[in-house]
Amino acid sequence: MEPDPATIEPFRVAGGVRYEGVLGEGLARPAAMPARLADALAGAELAMVCLPSLAHEPIALALADAGTSCPVLLNPGHAGGALHVAELFRASGVSLPPLAELSTLTYVARKPAPDAVRVTGVARRVLAAALPGGEDALTLACELYPAARPVRDVLATSLADVNLVLHPPGAVLAAAWVEATGGDFRFYVDAMTPGVVRVLEALDRERLAVAAAYGHELDPLAAEMAAIGTAEAAAAASGDLGSAIAGGEANRSIGAPDSLDHRYYAEDFGYGLVPLLALAAAAGVATPLAAALVEVASALRGEDLRATGLDAARLGLEDLDRDGILGVVGGEVVQGRA
Repeated sequence: MEPDPATIEPFRVAGGVRYEGVLGEGLARPAAMPARLADALAGAELAMVCLPSLAHEPIALALADAGTSCPVLLNPGHAGGALHVAELFRASGVSLPPLAELSTLTYVARKPAPDAVRVTGVARRVLAAALPGGEDALTLACELYPAARPVRDVLATSLADVNLVLHPPGAVLAAAWVEATGGDFRFYVDAMTPGVVRVLEALDRERLAVAAAYGHELDPLAAEMAAIGTAEAAAAASGDLGSAIAGGEANRSIGAPDSLDHRYYAEDFGYGLVPLLALAAAAGVATPLAAALVEVASALRGEDLRATGLDAARLGLEDLDRDGILGVVGGEVVQGRA
């Protein structure tokens, strides 16, 4: 996967990347903007992948083909990102470089123009973990981002991915609104109706139950978002999830998906809920709501998202039970858990 010259050219013409938002306004001038991956990797201390999870496979295969040996950081890993990349390297017959992932993107940002980025939020806390042998990548991640808090394994970072809970309920339940208006509403405000919030809360309970089965006590969605800085802290502390989400300054102005091809549909089901289902099945945890949302989203998109998403095989976890998965990620086997 080589960089798209058409994507890079506007930045070349501008002499850098124009930015605006919470970091102020200015022009960031990278030392180089290479059009070839090999040139970008030459002499690199760290290869950082800041892409949607749908791009992880082609970029991982390109990194493997380039014989990448420098540490790699997925910023973020989304749900199962590090496991997916590791399986792609294994299938390519290439040694895996030190690999770490973050639980969420360190910035809330959108691209309003071909040569510009609007930053509406900076993460105050993210979770960070590495696969066994990836300690160098984890160290570099924490040096680059003081907000990164190391945790035991990549199951914690994957299951702390807020998008796997935050996006699917609203995406499914507002699908008609999306198609009728082309996304002419605010997803994190207008779509967070009381009924949608109740579905979010139920889905979050399933996520937390899966995490607990692997020995992780993760924060509920509102608390996790407040720690990151994308939810209103007082509402989160009071347990008012809807107000916490709608009141978060980083997200509140972001528009809704403009179609069912938007990444909230293309990514957050197959690359969010499907890996959750794989981990739940291995641990014997019931997740009926997550399964139902995947089925409805599959019908909406006309695509079997279980087949195209990150299932156990694509995560390198096929035929493994909970203890086997803990062995793969370097976690401790937690006695007495289902």
